[in-house]
Amino acid sequence: MPASSLDALYLPPGPGIPRGLVIPAADLHEQFSRSTGPGGQGVNTTDSRVELVFDASDCLALSEAARARIGTVRVVAHAHRSQHRNRLDARSKLLRLLAEALAPPPPPRVPTKPSKASRRRRVEAKVRRGEIKRLRGRVTD
Repeated sequence: MPASSLDALYLPPGPGIPRGLVIPAADLHEQFSRSTGPGGQGVNTTDSRVELVFDASDCLALSEAARARIGTVRVVAHAHRSQHRNRLDARSKLLRLLAEALAPPPPPRVPTKPSKASRRRRVEAKVRRGEIKRLRGRVTD
């Protein structure tokens, strides 16, 4: 098991993270427990379920605003049989959540009015539909 893959987390540059971000391993707290699901008899003896907790208020790598926005993040991974794969899965989930939380919000929507032509098309479609429904009635001679 390579030690580098489970040390500090590196978040690559992206929206809201212009220079990337390194979260020290000391700020990540892992707990292991027995997982449910596939694994046969091994599921009863191995602690393969991983719970990864990141408390942003303790992390000095983040700005004060980012710490306030993120808070405490708890990620659980138990999809795989091995603890190592679940640890990697939990870390990738945490990276996705942090990237999403640190990204700036989308620009606000600018409301627009429907054009005159689109209003005309809408009314014409309603008239056509009404005519179709009117013709469904009883036939009278």
